[in-house]
Amino acid sequence: MRAVVYRGPKSVEVTTVPDPRIEEPTDAIIRITTTNICGSDLHMYEGRTNVEEGTVFGHENTGIVEEVGAGVTRVRVGDRVSVPFNVACGTCRNCLHGWTSFCLRTNPTEGVDGAAYGYANMGPYDGGQAEYLRVPYADFNLLELPAGTEHEDDFALLSDIFPTGWHGTVLAGMSPGDDVVIYGGGPVGLMAAHSALIRGAARAFVVDKEPDRLRLAESIGATAIDFSAGDPVEQVMAATEGRGADCGVEAVGYQAHDATGQEHPELVLDNLVATVRATGGIGVIGVYLPEDPGAATEQAKQGRIGFDFGSLFMKGLHVGTGQAPVMRYNRQLRDLIVAGRATPSFLVSHHLGLDQAVEGYRRFDEREDGWTKVLLNPGA
Repeated sequence: MRAVVYRGPKSVEVTTVPDPRIEEPTDAIIRITTTNICGSDLHMYEGRTNVEEGTVFGHENTGIVEEVGAGVTRVRVGDRVSVPFNVACGTCRNCLHGWTSFCLRTNPTEGVDGAAYGYANMGPYDGGQAEYLRVPYADFNLLELPAGTEHEDDFALLSDIFPTGWHGTVLAGMSPGDDVVIYGGGPVGLMAAHSALIRGAARAFVVDKEPDRLRLAESIGATAIDFSAGDPVEQVMAATEGRGADCGVEAVGYQAHDATGQEHPELVLDNLVATVRATGGIGVIGVYLPEDPGAATEQAKQGRIGFDFGSLFMKGLHVGTGQAPVMRYNRQLRDLIVAGRATPSFLVSHHLGLDQAVEGYRRFDEREDGWTKVLLNPGA
């Protein structure tokens, strides 16, 4: 089959790899209809992780069940399904408590709980930027979708970024009527804004500097904050009459940059501590790593981010972090889409065939205007 394979920093290739096969009775094989390029894929693409050369990328996957193992009894051949990016067993302590993002059984990497498709340190699972994908523990992991092709672009965002954005607002402790500030207007940040507004936020402030992202934020009713035009903390404080936001979401991660392009890994965390009112909450869903050899500071290279913890403590802020347990939210979000209450596809900008993935990665990574979310359709 054809697949997107990592060859080195800023280099991916669409090439032929072996077809996946049933390895365990609980496996299923999915024919991919839509697979997305994620902002977190760019960390690997840019060489800022230890991902192995030859890895098949792709953790945001939607498709049709082509084959099932002998132990699969719920999922059937022909089902249209969303594949959560978490690879979870369904029976370990964390899975039973709803933390499928920290499954204790699926990742043999020492010191890492939780697994994912096609991602550095997240287990031996090929990604779905390909024609087919093997899904372990299929009965547990797969979410059925209505038959047909309706809502394909919306459903394509159920595997990761829509649940991740929703999770950010939950980690932040958001309540109806809150003012929420979201740092980062990329796909995950925009999903956090969409989620906050669906959940009843009074206002959602989206902080970024890219015009296309800020336009999309305004298109869903969020308030755009352009940090290249002035200090974002001052802008949010002015908009809230000095109170600050009730809670905030970090949707940038360890490669945060200032308006001049200089990297400051602590920048967004500091801004959130300054922006969120005392006793408020912060949800950190941007990616941080325990090691980052390409970081701007010696401490950050060791995964140590020196942000304003003293003010965090003095303000009584609470912080939640980590990858989203997609299954905690994806069924409800699917139903919001079907009911017309959620339209996450507003941020989708491009549909490409699998053979155009190299161009898609390059243009998305270069932040070309208008390239906000790229979906790959292997059958196109």
